[in-house]
Amino acid sequence: MISFTVSLVALILGYFLYGRFVERLFGPDDRETPAVAKADGLDFVVLPNWKVFMIQFLNIAGTGPIFGAIMGAKFGPAAYLWIVFGCIFAGAVHDYFSGMLSMRHGGANQPEIVGSYLGDTTRRVMLIFSVFLLVMVGVVFVYSPAKILGDMTGADALAAQQGQMQMEYVYWSVAIFFYYIIATMLPVDKIIGKIYPLFAFSLLFMAAALMVMLFIKMPDLPEIWEGLPVEPLTSASIFPALFITIACGAISGFHATQSPLMARCLKSEHMGRPIFYGAMITEGLVALIWATVAMYFFYDQPTPGYEQIAGGAAAVADAPSIVNKMCNEWLGIVGGILALLGVVAAPITSGDTAFRSARLIIADFIHLEQRPIRNRLAVCIPMFVGAIALLAWQMSDAKGFETIWGWFGWSNQTLAVFMLWAITVYLVRQKKLFVITLIPALFMTAVCTSYLFCVKLFKLDDTAIWTIAAAAVIVSLLWFAAWLKKEYNKTIEK
Repeated sequence: MISFTVSLVALILGYFLYGRFVERLFGPDDRETPAVAKADGLDFVVLPNWKVFMIQFLNIAGTGPIFGAIMGAKFGPAAYLWIVFGCIFAGAVHDYFSGMLSMRHGGANQPEIVGSYLGDTTRRVMLIFSVFLLVMVGVVFVYSPAKILGDMTGADALAAQQGQMQMEYVYWSVAIFFYYIIATMLPVDKIIGKIYPLFAFSLLFMAAALMVMLFIKMPDLPEIWEGLPVEPLTSASIFPALFITIACGAISGFHATQSPLMARCLKSEHMGRPIFYGAMITEGLVALIWATVAMYFFYDQPTPGYEQIAGGAAAVADAPSIVNKMCNEWLGIVGGILALLGVVAAPITSGDTAFRSARLIIADFIHLEQRPIRNRLAVCIPMFVGAIALLAWQMSDAKGFETIWGWFGWSNQTLAVFMLWAITVYLVRQKKLFVITLIPALFMTAVCTSYLFCVKLFKLDDTAIWTIAAAAVIVSLLWFAAWLKKEYNKTIEK
């Protein structure tokens, strides 16, 4: 518990110390925000700061810091290092600049921001890449709540694991998808602004209750200095698997697609640090707690059935049931209710904002004003048709969810890579300390490149992983040096 306690304190100090440093580096001012300048009653709506924080937290969190942290716990206390350092120095910085640059660009979405700094070709690539990722998020976050609701209403879980279609899952998937359609179409303050703060509070209360139970039980957990990772839970290499597995609790490209939603609802730039940086730190705290709870069941009190989590992506499908068991064992009836909110409501809320972000990204790219409902339908209908097709394939194929989840994890972190490079370019042009995002950009470039070639496409050994990671860093540095030289020459010419 020493590693957990130190990590907990480090995240809190990171917000107050490094978060303040990042804020001063950016320099928020009193200019009119898009929520005021472009108020339309639909997407640009001034909301109370506390409500914006709760919505931002739930939008970026969902069940990501729960499922990812549980799977990441198979690496033992190494998960603590990634959550703490990744969150403070990469994820929270990524989220802060994503939100603030969106505000400075009139509420622009992630592809527009990236395109502004990395060029039109990258803008078009990011449009396709981000929309595809957001649709995958929506589809992935249909399955997990539909599964737990289906299990509660009579589905045969064993038959489902053997690849047999369960109609209970289908019924709940249809119901959840219908809600997605409504939430995507309605103004941001009609559903999202009213019920999301309640769900966010439930997620936070559940995490806080579990943290209290951890300190009451004081389990005998492995510490950081005892080895990374702790065997025998996994034989997977920490690099790059850990950094893909734990995304939402450390750094996640999905967040860059969500921050513009709340950048369009803030009345002042000075609220950027508590909203964007603070929400990410809060998510890191949730991930830290869940990783520790999982380690309790792994190491202190091994429980039959929990070892399946070490299986990786395939075990994600069972994570909702595992979370439900954890909460019920520790928190009783209240825990069961909170678990239901956490593993059902949380992914649903991430799914609907994912589709909402996709609608706005497409609409901004084709310059289609979204106030008329027919324009919203023109964007949403093709998007939902594609999502339904992907969902149908996922539910009909025994390995559909595993396949989508694997590619979702890689594409999610790759999106973060593009955003980090865009922020780095912005800082260079502003003559500010660009190294704070250059180092995370290089690291995540190595992670995503080695994961793609060595894990997803080819099953290569550790030597190949490190070779490809090093090559990715070298190529990136050569590109960056060439770009810096080009920028310098432009400055001289002027």
